[in-house]
Amino acid sequence: MNKQPKYEEAYAELQTIVRRMENDELDIDQMTEQLKRAQELIKLCRDKLTKTDEEIKKILNATEQS
Repeated sequence: MNKQPKYEEAYAELQTIVRRMENDELDIDQMTEQLKRAQELIKLCRDKLTKTDEEIKKILNATEQS
């Protein structure tokens, strides 16, 4: 089973990919693979942020209604 990284781990990996691209540290084959991985990480981060935002709104709404 493939364990998903925590948000902080995913974000750090994404930063590493971006840095390597900016510094021309990747050949064309690595670039393709890293771009695919970056897309996965962006989706994971976006999903986690959206879920957290929804949970916070639920908590705040429950507090306001109490």
